[in-house]
Amino acid sequence: MSASVAVILALAVGTYAFRLVGPVLHGRVVLSARVQELLSAGAVVLLVALLATGALTEGGGFAGWARPAGVLVGGVLAWRRAPFVVVVLGAAAAAALLRAVVPGSA
Repeated sequence: MSASVAVILALAVGTYAFRLVGPVLHGRVVLSARVQELLSAGAVVLLVALLATGALTEGGGFAGWARPAGVLVGGVLAWRRAPFVVVVLGAAAAAALLRAVVPGSA
């Protein structure tokens, strides 16, 4: 067995074990309200960080203004509880319009 296959199998087993821990320990471990609050805040921070890096960077540099504008439009539409299709199409249209109108915004 090559080292690559061993690493892939180890990661697969680890991922499965990590996912299995939640249902197995549900009800056995009681978290305080403060810990639950911190876990919720941590999840939000991680999602915002992922959104920011995906929206603002490409290949280690700035992605241009079209992508952040599209993400902003999509975020506003989602916040206003627009249907998912409208959110996606609105974000794509805003990014495409900005790329077409403003030179160098890609």
